[in-house]
Amino acid sequence: MGGVRVLLRNPRREVELSGPVRVSALLRQLGYRREAVLVIVNGTLVTGDASIEEGSEVEVRPVISGGAGWP
Repeated sequence: MGGVRVLLRNPRREVELSGPVRVSALLRQLGYRREAVLVIVNGTLVTGDASIEEGSEVEVRPVISGGAGWP
């Protein structure tokens, strides 16, 4: 396996990047702010300092907030 497969949402698209790479570096390459997205690597939610290995599948989802809020 080669590279890191990244699934992006809004708009939905896929890109392949070289690995290994840290989550924070991957997000910089893609132009995302860490606070604005959730990063899921091979089905597990990860932090910005996590390392992504070659052959991994990554999903980048926007953070969505809303609802009635706290009383």
